[in-house]
Amino acid sequence: MSSDVRWKLCWENELQLADHFELSDFFQNTYGPTGAFNAKPFEGGRSWAGARPELRAIAHDAHGVAAHIGILRRFIKVDEVDLLVAELGLYGVRPDLEGLGIGHSMRVASPVLRQLGVPFAFGTVRHALRNHLERFCRDGLATLVSGVRVRSTLADVCLDLPPTRVEDVLVVVVPIGRSMSEWPSGTLIDRNGPEL
Repeated sequence: MSSDVRWKLCWENELQLADHFELSDFFQNTYGPTGAFNAKPFEGGRSWAGARPELRAIAHDAHGVAAHIGILRRFIKVDEVDLLVAELGLYGVRPDLEGLGIGHSMRVASPVLRQLGVPFAFGTVRHALRNHLERFCRDGLATLVSGVRVRSTLADVCLDLPPTRVEDVLVVVVPIGRSMSEWPSGTLIDRNGPEL
């Protein structure tokens, strides 16, 4: 990993307008290659796609934003169990830095996750990222949970779409204040809100 990458943790209300535009460009360039629709939510200086994060870990180098992860505390339901989590989302690494280990630097957020007082951090990724996440989970920092569907509300009301969607995704769980053995078993996670 390049030694000139600097991480900063900031609350959402600390971001300036220029920060949102810089992040908007970063997300369009990072998510755009996976499909034009994936870059669309970030047009016009918007630096979030669904729910807005409350906290962000942002890496910069000489070329601008190098990586990003958003954090949002929320209650989810795992089948019928209500559970406080820190949802992790808006994960991205600038394409020219992929494969250089920068994803492991996301650990910069670990102390803050403990300070937030949540028992678990939770996120979802598409199945195409399984190999990347399996490498990240190797040392026990996180666990991939498969066979779970996730229900979310849509970020915007659309007359031609139902208000919720159910996805078959990979669930990533990071034990923070409890052990992984205390994660509730279940086959449906209800976000009770839009995806981060």
